[in-house]
Amino acid sequence: MNRISSVAVMPKSSSASPKLTATKIEQSIITRSNHDDHPHTLFSPLHYEPNYAYPLVIWLHGQAGDERQLQKIMPLVSMRNYVAVGIRGPVESPLGRGYFWPSNDEATSIAKQRVFDAIDIATARFNVNPERIFLAGYQCGGTMALRVALACPQMFGGALSIGGAFPSGHSPLARLAQIRKLPLFLAHGRDSTTYTVDDVCEELRLFHSAGLAVTVRQYPCGDELTTQMLHDADVWMMERVTGMVSSESESVRPGDVN
Repeated sequence: MNRISSVAVMPKSSSASPKLTATKIEQSIITRSNHDDHPHTLFSPLHYEPNYAYPLVIWLHGQAGDERQLQKIMPLVSMRNYVAVGIRGPVESPLGRGYFWPSNDEATSIAKQRVFDAIDIATARFNVNPERIFLAGYQCGGTMALRVALACPQMFGGALSIGGAFPSGHSPLARLAQIRKLPLFLAHGRDSTTYTVDDVCEELRLFHSAGLAVTVRQYPCGDELTTQMLHDADVWMMERVTGMVSSESESVRPGDVN
């Protein structure tokens, strides 16, 4: 199972050359803005078709990352299926590089505003399907993606967290009736030291008792972000877009771990 830091940047659906050239990637990354109010990276799908309403992915990076993480993520998710925006966490990482997403009210408020701004940025430039907006992230970005989606469940077609725990504190299930209609995807590394098997088992009990629509996948890795996780995230999102279950996917009930 490949980590994104050590694998050639190539979409799984490509049957062309073994590497995706830097030129093609640069053609798909339309803009990167360092504006103080909303630093972001905007990703355009290859062969963009303006008459088609695209799903939108908003990506929240992990610890010590920034909005540029989107440039590594999207070629491994899909070069064609989505418009995407990567946004920056509000606080500099204590690791001495990059940024992160703290779990407090102020950071959540900033995250909501940056997500809303990202939607405006994408829809101003591209044809985006407003019913197919997915909020996704890695580690602390994944937890924040879930927190924002749970606070505004009517705005999103689904939320995904890779290696980030389900939010706790600040009443994440306050809008339970609407949240039950929100599809959620959680990817977990079996050997993770920050999001452990015990954490997942405790969350599964919560999902079952709350009646949430959650797909939980477990992978044979630690705290890495792997190509298989991103591929599965693409399959899961496209199932919600098309309404068709892929042969690669299995139905996961609350309480199951794949």
